[in-house]
Amino acid sequence: MKRNPLKEGALTENSAGLGTVTRKMVRERAVELAVINGRSAQEVSKSDWEQAKRELTGEPDPDPKEAVLESAPESERWDPVPGSTGHKVPVASSDDEDDEGRSDNERLVDEGIAGAEHDQTRQASREATKKDK
Repeated sequence: MKRNPLKEGALTENSAGLGTVTRKMVRERAVELAVINGRSAQEVSKSDWEQAKRELTGEPDPDPKEAVLESAPESERWDPVPGSTGHKVPVASSDDEDDEGRSDNERLVDEGIAGAEHDQTRQASREATKKDK
């Protein structure tokens, strides 16, 4: 089921509308992630860039088990019933729920909580940096 891209990604930052995600926004968030993880602003890793992009665009975090499965050749993947072709059961779609069954309101509340946690973490890392100087 395809998700509505307008319902995904960061919507606001400090109560201001975010608008279109730019490369500069991704770079700033990647620098924040590096600082939060105890590295300098010049030591931004590829994973910081990827996480920043996922956070700002609403891409889901990669599932480690799924990533390992996808990296294996098709011939080596586990087949629960050898020879069975199986079939996909149709899922009733709902515009009010995402793939995990969460409503728009629940998702927005979760996003707000995550944003508040992010702001607190960023503020704590700034305070720690000030104390170290």
